[in-house]
Amino acid sequence: MQVWDCAAQYRPTGSPMGWLLTICRNLCLMRLRREERHAALSEEAQECGLDADERALLQGALASLADEERRIVLLHAVTGMKHREIAALLELPLPTALSKYHRALKKMRIFLEGDDAR
Repeated sequence: MQVWDCAAQYRPTGSPMGWLLTICRNLCLMRLRREERHAALSEEAQECGLDADERALLQGALASLADEERRIVLLHAVTGMKHREIAALLELPLPTALSKYHRALKKMRIFLEGDDAR
């Protein structure tokens, strides 16, 4: 599926096999990073003294976000990446990454505080 999505980016100057292997490598790296972030979030939640109910509430707030919003929040909060780095990693314009980040925080606040936050 990723090959199909990236087909327009292929340049015939290189080897098709090298291009396919680059896509495969990038997918593997993204998966490893995602697993590390998930593990880091779990470890950090336990280290900062969150109990099981608080962890469940945090996971619920994160689950209320769209995938890309969740990615942006976790990349910033867990890995400490700067918004400019996140935008480059996700291939988004910086203003788009910032607006998605702020929208995600607002959604999480609404989830955590209930309807009173609007």
